[in-house]
Amino acid sequence: MIKPLADRVLIEAKEAETKTASGLIIPDTAKEKPQQGKVIAVGNGKKDEPMELSVGDEVLYGKYAGTEITVDGKKYLIMRQSDVVAIVK
Repeated sequence: MIKPLADRVLIEAKEAETKTASGLIIPDTAKEKPQQGKVIAVGNGKKDEPMELSVGDEVLYGKYAGTEITVDGKKYLIMRQSDVVAIVK
């Protein structure tokens, strides 16, 4: 598949919410870009900055972080480890 280089990670973003808590359906034009996802692959890190993320981690990242790529019809984000703000436990 894809092997990120250096301090980059490959993330599969969660789907945007389609309903509100009260049950209203959100149209496609009003959906917010998801800011949470699952780490699919990680690079080896840098000499002075080891990788803190590992495959399978649920993470939060900035709204405009990363570059969108499509592989076999699936959308992924590739970004630097520093663009990830938190690991969700």
